[in-house]
Amino acid sequence: MRIGELAHRAGVSVRSLRYYEEQGLVLAERTSGGHREYADPDVARVRFVQLLYSAGLPSRKILEILPFLDTGTATPAMRAHLDDEHRRIEAQIEELTRARDRLADLRDIAAQAAAGRPASQCAAAAATCLA
Repeated sequence: MRIGELAHRAGVSVRSLRYYEEQGLVLAERTSGGHREYADPDVARVRFVQLLYSAGLPSRKILEILPFLDTGTATPAMRAHLDDEHRRIEAQIEELTRARDRLADLRDIAAQAAAGRPASQCAAAAATCLA
C-alpha cells in the first residue's frame, strides 16, 4: 500500500510516517519509481508506535523496544527498558488519576455553586482540592 493509504488506515499523517521512517521505526520498500510501499502489518506497527509516542516515549526508546516485535528475542537490556517504561507509565497513570479526581471534586463544587451554594463555602471547599 502507498503512504497515503497507510496514513489513513493507521490514523496518522503522511508527515508522521515519513518521520517514523527517518527514525527507523517503520521501514518502507521502494518501487522502481521511488514510491514508498508498505505491507498490511505496518498498520498495526504504526498504531503501536503512535501509542508509545502518546505515552511519552521518545523515538530512541521505541527503537529499543521494536526489535522484540520483529524477532521475538528478549535481551536483558530490552527487558530492562520495558520494565523502566512500565514503571514510568504507571507513575504517570497515578498522577493523572489524582488530577482527574481533583477535577471531579472541583466540578461537583462548581455545580453546587451554580445551584446556589454560597460562594464562601464553595471557595473553602475548592481550597481543599489544592492539598
